[in-house]
Order: sequence, then structure tokens, then C-alpha cells
Amino acid sequence: MTPVEAGAANGADVFFILMGAILVFAMHSGFAFLEVGTVRHKNQVNALVKILVDFAVSTLAYFLIGYGVAYGMHFFAPAATLNGNEGGLYAPHLYAPQGRDLVKFFFLLTFAAAIPAIISGGIAERARFWPQAAATAIIVALVYPFFEGLVWHDNLGVQAWLEASFGAKFHDFAGSVVVHAVGGWLAFGAVTMLGRRVGRYTKDGRLIGFPPSSIPWLSLGSWLLCIGWFGFNVMSAGSLAAVSGLVAMNSLMAMVGGILAALIAGRNDPGFVHNGALAGLVAVCAGSDLMHPIGALLTGAGAGVLFVVMFDWSQRRLKLDDVLGVWALHGLCGLWGGVACGIFGLAALGGMGGVSFWSQLVGSIGGAAYALAGGFLVYGALARTVGIRLSAEEEAQGADLAIHKIGANPEAEMMQR
Repeated sequence: MTPVEAGAANGADVFFILMGAILVFAMHSGFAFLEVGTVRHKNQVNALVKILVDFAVSTLAYFLIGYGVAYGMHFFAPAATLNGNEGGLYAPHLYAPQGRDLVKFFFLLTFAAAIPAIISGGIAERARFWPQAAATAIIVALVYPFFEGLVWHDNLGVQAWLEASFGAKFHDFAGSVVVHAVGGWLAFGAVTMLGRRVGRYTKDGRLIGFPPSSIPWLSLGSWLLCIGWFGFNVMSAGSLAAVSGLVAMNSLMAMVGGILAALIAGRNDPGFVHNGALAGLVAVCAGSDLMHPIGALLTGAGAGVLFVVMFDWSQRRLKLDDVLGVWALHGLCGLWGGVACGIFGLAALGGMGGVSFWSQLVGSIGGAAYALAGGFLVYGALARTVGIRLSAEEEAQGADLAIHKIGANPEAEMMQR
């Protein structure tokens, strides 16, 4: 390959990864509007500000610490200590070819920042702002990248042990477990430590319904997430040479399976339908590069039913006041996706093979257990030291006015006074 051809190929990969990063970054607007449409009107501004600020905090935490924890690469070592070349702290030759490692950081950052965006939906309407920002920094700097490095960078020999024990490494192509299950199980700990919203349950434990503030905003959030998800999954290939149309097809089929299953199981409820699409996409991430499209359809359908059933069960039986149902949507559907990869990824069931059911089961449960412990540890420590919950008066007033001193429609609200 001539230098010109090599430059064109490298530039194409840089552009490919950059477009993936932009698509996944756009998904954060989907997280925001999904939350805006689900929470009560007095908490809409907080949802928007919280997710945008969490992204900024995540960027700094991942840039300064997290990326190095996961991949052993950071941006502050003198070039001479890394490859023998002269250079200062900024050494462009370290990130060759053509800055590909830099856009890779951007792409992986958008995954890392999805963790606090997931948690945000569970703790909505009663969490204090700055303690949550601190939790975001800790999780994105340390908790998430540690597990990310185990799976995607073979740190500490865990993948080698799984391969030796069960015949294959733990496979998670685009993050059913690494991102979604980890985010959902971290959220379980956060929601539990935070406690239930005032008025959510009666004294005898009966659930009080808090209807969504805006189905159109909720549906917009779902649509934005669905669109961006094709960047989340397809562009996890990391290069044009490795890209596979199978990933796109499987993402599509899983999304459709999730929608239709949630439509039926949820009895036409629009919230379940729009979240059903996301449940299917969460579940297919792990095996989207291996499954037959029919396997992806079944994986998505299973996730759609799982979300509907477990969201209702967790609210009514477990009395987990998880506002957007992120434990069911990301925690459980992500866990199912990791296991489903070990089922529908098998050659005997039409998949590409090269996976082990037992590795998938161990890796999926291990990721969930790690995140559950991390959630209780981080939010438990913050609860005991600085406090993580708004006062009853602030919660009744709403996070918009209590934290940001402005509501979603300030002009209309002023006229009502």
C-alpha cells in the first residue's frame, strides 16, 4: 500500500469512528428527552441539565483517569517515556495514524458517559445535583473503566481464564453487559440508597401512579436513542475493514422484536412500546455480530417481555422506585443480552459460533454483581458523608425550582402566580 493509499485508509477509519462517536453522543439527547417525558413537569429542567453536565463531568473523568484505567493509555506522559522519541506532553505521533486513537477515545467516552445517563433515569425527581455529579466522576473514572478493561482490553487475565475454563472468552461486541447491565445494576444500588419519592406508596404499600408528563417528549427520546444505536452497535467494529452489515440487520430485528413484544405484553401502553424498542437494542448489543437475524429477533422479543414484566414487578412487589425502569431496561435486559449471545451466537442455532454459553453466563452475572456492589458502595458512601437526597420540601417544590431556580415554562408559570 502506497503512503497515499495508507493515508486514505487511515483517514477513512478516523472518519468512520468519528461518525460513530457523534451518533452515540446524539443518543445522550435521547436519554435526556426520555427522562423529560417521563418525570413530572416540575422536574423537566433538572433532567436536561443533569444529563448534559454528567456528560461534561464524564469527559474530564475519563480523560484524566478512566481511559488509562481501562486501556493503559493516557495523555500526559512525556513521549520519550513511551516510545523513545523526543517530545513534550503533546506528542502527535503517539496517537497515529492521523489521530485515530483520539477519535477512539471520543467514541469510548460516549459509552462511558452512558453509565450516568442510565443512572439518571432511575434517581430522577429527588436526587441532589452536586452529589450526583461526584458519583458520576467516581463511576466514570474508576468503577466503569475497571470492568471495561477486563472485558475489552483483557486486563488481569480474566478473559484468558474464561477461555481456558470454558473454551471461549466472554463476548460483548457492543456493551449489553459492559455498558447497559453495569449501568442498570449501578442504578439499582443508587435507587435503593436514595429511597422512594414522597407519595409514591401509601402507608400500606400500595403504589400511587405518577403519570408521564409528556408522551411526545418520551417518544422523541426513544426515537433519538434508536437512531443513534446503529452507531453504538455497527461502529463498534472500530474500522471500515471490520464493519459488518449483520450488526445493522440484527440491531433492526432486535428492535422490532422488542417493540412488538412490549406492545402485546404491555397492552398497548405507549411507555412500554417506546421502551420496548430500547430493551431489544440493549439485549442485542453483545451478540449483534454473531447471531442469525431470527436469533436477534427472539433476543429482542424476550427483552421486550422481560422489561414489561420486571418493571411492573419491581415497582409493585419489590417497591423499587426506579422512575424510568432503568434496572429492568438496562440491568436485566443487558444481562439477558449477554446470556443470549451464548445461546443464539452458537453455530447450532444459526450463529457464527466462537462463543461459550458458560463464559457468557459467568461474565454476565459477574458484571451485574460487580456493578451492584459498586452502586451500593459509591452511593452509600455519598449518602453517609454529604447526603444524596433533596429535602421533602425541595422534592415537593420540584428539582427545577429547588436546584435551578427556573421551571420548564417560566413565562407561563409567572402568569399563574
